[in-house]
Amino acid sequence: MNRPHILIVDDRHDIYLSTSFALEDNGYIPFEANSPDQAREVLKQQRIDLILLDMNYSRDITSGEEGLAFLSWLSKSEFVVPVVAMTAWSNVELAVKAMQLGAGDFIEKPWQNQRLLQVIKHQLTLSDLQSQNQKLQQRLEPFVKYDYVWRSPAMLQLMAQIENVADTDVNIMLSGENGTGKSFLAEKIHALSQRCSGPFISVNMGAIAENLFESELFGHKKGAFTDAKSNRLGRIELANKGTLFLDEIANIPLSQQAKLLRVLESGQYEMLGSSLTRQMDTRIISASNADLQKQISRDLFREDLFYRLNALEFHVPPLREREQDIVPLAQHFLDKLSRKYQKPPMALDSRAQCALQSYHWPGNVRELSHLMERTVLLTKSEQVTDSDLAIQTRNTDKMTSASEKISMMTLEQAERSLIKQALAQTNHNITQAAKLLGLTKSSLYRRLEKYDDIQR
Repeated sequence: MNRPHILIVDDRHDIYLSTSFALEDNGYIPFEANSPDQAREVLKQQRIDLILLDMNYSRDITSGEEGLAFLSWLSKSEFVVPVVAMTAWSNVELAVKAMQLGAGDFIEKPWQNQRLLQVIKHQLTLSDLQSQNQKLQQRLEPFVKYDYVWRSPAMLQLMAQIENVADTDVNIMLSGENGTGKSFLAEKIHALSQRCSGPFISVNMGAIAENLFESELFGHKKGAFTDAKSNRLGRIELANKGTLFLDEIANIPLSQQAKLLRVLESGQYEMLGSSLTRQMDTRIISASNADLQKQISRDLFREDLFYRLNALEFHVPPLREREQDIVPLAQHFLDKLSRKYQKPPMALDSRAQCALQSYHWPGNVRELSHLMERTVLLTKSEQVTDSDLAIQTRNTDKMTSASEKISMMTLEQAERSLIKQALAQTNHNITQAAKLLGLTKSSLYRRLEKYDDIQR
């Protein structure tokens, strides 16, 4: 088994030595580069699986411009290598810029080796999955996808669970609010399955008229009914040896649910107007934004059909529960849509980012995508402001005031102020305050020890 190659880009040799000892002890092979220029040469000569990139070098020690320039170069180069940015300065804006330019994670100096190794392992796992997915997707018929790597713990956990069962043939139910990306996940499951070379057929069950249900799903022969002017293949036949995605499954009329259940139980069906029994060879993925248990209790959905469809259920969390994804996903849509409409690259300023994170997103990812499309079409500047977004946010006045105050503070004063605000807003709940600040609990505790007067 090949040991992963880790390139450490830092102008301090002592940092390289201490990091390389930890890496070697855990099965990695370290390489050293003391500048971004030298890192480019190493990439041309060696296989590198991950880069640990210091953000500051000879130009200055705070701006991170040299690290950002390297990330920009890397994103346009032939090399596809995950990057973990690292700096001795706690700078949220720099972290955001690094992530926007392709860094997979961000770690502050000095770090605990356990934390560093966890980040490296996670990024290598994600990189390996992306590589596998790319190989699978080359064998698929093209359809719309997010070429985006999730960052929020909720989505990373969900994706890990899905990847564990995708290559089985078990029926899967996806639940969650409208616009959360259930259809995307269905496509993802298909791409990772043993049926990936077969077709992926999607059907919105809520859009099928009750009298056309059997024709749509099972197909019909010419003359089977008045308007049957020719033979028509049903969705089950179209999805043969592939995946059939039944979206909005709760909208199937009760009178038609028994017909679908019979097919799922027997694996057999007949086209309308035909006596020939056909064998179904299709994996079923279904999705619903409705509470099917309540539907069952009201006799609106068959319990036996529910259990046939629901061998495994995955809940897709709403966007408001994926805070770490909101700004990167918005920037991803901006980049994608700017290219689509042939407009210059656009970026979100700090107030726009605050506005996005403060909004409650009732329409979830779909609403975010539509908002970014509107922004690209209507915004003339390459810098997107909160006024360009035109969304109603929570605590906008407080954020504006805090932003103005922070601009007049030192970094230490700003950090102290933000911690106080987070504790005040959460009634000193450490877990919630850490989440609000984008920190782990242990990171917040370390800062509270540093500023021991905050909780007095």
